[in-house]
Amino acid sequence: MERKKGFETLCVHGAYKAGSGEPQVLPIVQNTTYRYYNSADVAELFDLESPNFMYTRLGSPTVNALEEKMALLEGGTAAIATSAGQAANMIAMLNICEAGDHILAATNIYGGTHNLFGVTFKKMGIETTFVDQDADFEELLSKAKPNTKAVFGETLGNPALSVLDFEKFSKLAKTLGVPLIVDNTLATPALARPLELGADIVTHSTTKYADGHATCVGGMVIEGGKFDWAASGKYPGMTEPDESYHGLRFYEKFGNTAFCVKLRAQMLRDLGCTMSPMNAYLTYQGLQTLHIRMERHCENALKLAKFLSNHPMAEWVIYPGLEGDKYYELAQKYMPKGASGVLCFGVKGGSKAGEKFLSNLDLTSIVVHVGDIRTSVLHPGSTTHRQLSDEEQRAAGISPELIRVSVGLENIDDIIADFDQALNAVRGI
Repeated sequence: MERKKGFETLCVHGAYKAGSGEPQVLPIVQNTTYRYYNSADVAELFDLESPNFMYTRLGSPTVNALEEKMALLEGGTAAIATSAGQAANMIAMLNICEAGDHILAATNIYGGTHNLFGVTFKKMGIETTFVDQDADFEELLSKAKPNTKAVFGETLGNPALSVLDFEKFSKLAKTLGVPLIVDNTLATPALARPLELGADIVTHSTTKYADGHATCVGGMVIEGGKFDWAASGKYPGMTEPDESYHGLRFYEKFGNTAFCVKLRAQMLRDLGCTMSPMNAYLTYQGLQTLHIRMERHCENALKLAKFLSNHPMAEWVIYPGLEGDKYYELAQKYMPKGASGVLCFGVKGGSKAGEKFLSNLDLTSIVVHVGDIRTSVLHPGSTTHRQLSDEEQRAAGISPELIRVSVGLENIDDIIADFDQALNAVRGI
């Protein structure tokens, strides 16, 4: 399939094709292993000389179809599916970082990722410095160290809804000679394509909008194929002989897909964070309607944001697509098709009022999730970001009264009516 085809065409047609060259229904290859008829063929698999499948931990036809589709949608050279979004961010970093290395990461990232970088990686000897992504270039540059191996951010922060300044962060990564790795979960390739905006590697929690129906957990790492892993000398794992593959040099042999080949050959081999064929099939189906769903998510979120901004019981509203929002200009620059389907607001009356507001919702559910076709709400301070201190929460844009809303695809009048009656129920608190 030609990459120049429109995004909608890529969503619907996908990557899997039968011999005729026409798109076909994706088969679920639900097995663990594959039969071969001579040792030489198997030897080629273990020497990374064959593209065929050997064991489902390392790949399967169904998972491979999803990987190819995500690579097409993001404009990358290759992709690796994982068991969860956290696994995607973990192996993307471990693919190039080891004990003694350093990461620069934006503070306004998902709480689970913040914990992964700041706590779990620290136990492995990998240090992370969290930086204010709105700081000027010189201040960001001052936080780097000689052992900095990557710069990390999110296109759209979860749940702070901060929009990454790709121009500034791409310049930062290039100045340091390291890859810019961007989590594109909330924006999706329907609204932003980080590889075209200066990123080198893209990650996803496909659990969210890619699936879109709350049916399966998964993650994805997509390689841009343009980063020179040999230029700085910082990435011996990419350029030096790998003793587990008879001295093979990944970058020398695989070029613009070397990062993903190494992910599969080392990370999936050793850590086993593999996506199941069934989850790959379900995610593949979800992607076929991604472009349509994101249009509706954006439309409904903007209308709800405008309603809440004029409601007497809403103290404030954060939505990058709303004029006057702190990130409105950056959203227009990097996500002109829409600012996704997540917004945040605070209920007048503080946390007690927020608690009563949640309990009075009828159509809307309290769910630890975003990106579903159904509208849901959550209080991040006591749930997704509870691992962080109050100071860390505020630094990440999480105030005590903040309520995150994942706006679904229901009729917007029904959504607004539900929020209106629940807000009116907290008057006087």
